[in-house]
Amino acid sequence: MKVSIITSCFNREATIRQAIESVLAQDYPDLEYIVVDGASTDGSLKVIREYRDRISTLISEPDKGMYEAINKGIRAATGDIVGLVHSDDFLYDAHIISDIVERFEQTGADLVYGNGLFVDYTNTDKPVRNWISGNYRR
Repeated sequence: MKVSIITSCFNREATIRQAIESVLAQDYPDLEYIVVDGASTDGSLKVIREYRDRISTLISEPDKGMYEAINKGIRAATGDIVGLVHSDDFLYDAHIISDIVERFEQTGADLVYGNGLFVDYTNTDKPVRNWISGNYRR
């Protein structure tokens, strides 16, 4: 299964590198990475361009906010699975996407979601909140 990951960004120079590196560190081989930048005016685009050779699609143009940027990314995506890693988020470890694909294959699900760990901005090794997803119901 091909996986498309979308990162939307606007003026996130301080956090975009960690988001990008967490996606590029994944051990899953069939990964398409799409970054949509809303014409940032800080150094975000400079950081993003450092990884240009490993980003499948880079869109940098003005938009009307995060949701429009995400929709641009979805339109560009060619994967069987589409996921989001926001510009101030990062993936927990290098196996997350492999684990998610495995759950899709095991269950035949159309949607997979899980828990989130909120960490201290200045010390990402320090959890401040553990968001536990609820049980799914139609």
